[in-house]
Parts: sequence; C-alpha cells; structure tokens
Amino acid sequence: MGMFRDSKIYIAGHRGLLGSAVLKRLKSDGYRNIITRTHRELDLTDKGCVERFFRKERPEYVFLCAGLTGGIIANQTYPVDFLNINIAIQTNVFDAANRFDVKNIVFYGSSCVYPRDSVQPIKEEYLMTGEIEPTSEAYAIAKTAGIIACRSYNNQFKTKRFIALVPNTMYGIGDHFDLENSHVLSALIRRLHEAKINKQKKVILWGTGQPRREFVFNEDVADASIFAVNNAEKLDNTHYNVGTGVDYSIKELANIIAEIVGFKGDIEWDTSKPDGAPRKLLDSTRFMRLGWSPNIQLKEGIEKTYLWYKKVIRSK
Repeated sequence: MGMFRDSKIYIAGHRGLLGSAVLKRLKSDGYRNIITRTHRELDLTDKGCVERFFRKERPEYVFLCAGLTGGIIANQTYPVDFLNINIAIQTNVFDAANRFDVKNIVFYGSSCVYPRDSVQPIKEEYLMTGEIEPTSEAYAIAKTAGIIACRSYNNQFKTKRFIALVPNTMYGIGDHFDLENSHVLSALIRRLHEAKINKQKKVILWGTGQPRREFVFNEDVADASIFAVNNAEKLDNTHYNVGTGVDYSIKELANIIAEIVGFKGDIEWDTSKPDGAPRKLLDSTRFMRLGWSPNIQLKEGIEKTYLWYKKVIRSK
C-alpha cells in the first residue's frame, strides 16, 4: 500500500547528501507531513533523546540517512568514530522504530561492505564471503552490522518493517567538497575547478587511476528509497543493491570532470598513494526487476553537481 500524502515521515540526516535528496523528492511528490531535526536538536547517538523523540512524534516512516561518512583519508584517520557513531545511530533508531511501531524504516549500507576482491558485478549474496578493504574496514563493519540488524529484526519480530538498501558511491547536489573527508568524485570536482581558476598547468592525483567505480546520483537513490517503501510488500528479507550497472576508471572520471570543469592542463598520478579496492560494481538486477531504474547518467549528474558547487562557492 505504501505511504499516503499525509503520512508522518521522519528523515534522519535531512541536510546530508542523501537526506536532502529524499526531502526534495518527497516534497515534490506532494508529501506534506515531513519531520526533520538537526544534529543540535536531536543527537541520534543518545539513546534517551532518540526514545523521547519517537515517543512524542510517532513517525510512520523513517529514512535513516544520518551517519558519519568520508573518503580514504578520513576512514584511516578516524576509524573509531566511523565505527562507534554509526553503530550507535543504527542501534538507537532501529530500537525506537521497532518499539514505536514504525511501518517502514529504510537503512542504507555501502558497497564497501562487500569483499575487496569480490567477483564483479557484486551480488547481494557475496556479503561476508571474503576480506573487506582495510582502508574502510571500521565503517564497513558498522554498515554490515546495520544490514544484519535489519534482517534480524524482521526475522525475530515477524515483520517487513526494516528495508536495507546498498547504494554504490553516491554524489550529487548537496555533496560536500572537503578534500580530506569527501569521496573521490566531489574531491575531483574541487581539485580540478581550483586548478582551472589558479591556471595550473598540471594536477597530481592519488593512486594509479586504474580502480573502477560505479557512481549513482543522490536523487536516483532518493527515488529508489521511496520506491522501496511503496513496494515494501514485494521485498524479500534481504538487502538490495542500488546502482546504475555502469562503472568508470578513476582516470576516466577525472577526464570527464576536467572536460566539464574546463581544466586544460595535464593530470598526473602519484602511484605511491593507495588506490583502495580495485573495482566496485554492484549487480542491482534484483531491485531493478521490481520496477525501479536510475534516471541520471554520469555526465549529466556531474554537470548538475558542478553547477551547484559553483553556486555554493560563490555564496561563501
């Protein structure tokens, strides 16, 4: 049956890359009873605060977009934060959603939960069949725990309340471009834009440029999220991959972004720096068979993201 236009919907992390896209999509679809809280208003790592919020507001649907995310540098520098903060948020929100009878809650895993050297494209059943990428292991363990928790709650309480989606690397309007904490696509937009502005003749990027990545626009993941809730009865008690089915090498990505940004200089690669996992292409067939498909191709998505980035830096 799914959500009604007046259903009470809570978006945790509504200011983030995914949460902002979910909020935008729900509003454009005419949902009018949306609850949001900033981190200052509601600390999701505080069990008591979360319980009081759910008892008072009684949301019917929850999109759990909140959490600590970052690139290789951040993951290597702050592994305890990535582990503890994400597990605390998941535990508190899952428990409250279950006890206060939320109809559906959507949780988001990450492609880093899968084995580093997984067969490609990666199917859902490959979870925990091999060693994960060491540079993101703390974050990956937290996200794996969330996926298992969704399955476990559904099993123990005989429900379809918990929905786990695993989007591949997300980007889009609302992304952050901090070079230490951002993912590769947004970091490249900033690096190449600044190189153009500063009239640099060359840019040196990390790694070999050979790893391949699949990128999915945040508004497509928001669309998938709402689709999942509105088709919850069709879902099996498993997590679902959400991607485009197309991947690019980091070198190809850098060249596409350089063209869009207008950087004419040379791109060189510092092969002494880590690459991360060699390839991360998800097999999203299971979810697409239900009737969902992405709308935004990579070049169009990067163009939209770059236009937004230029507005943000102009406003500072």
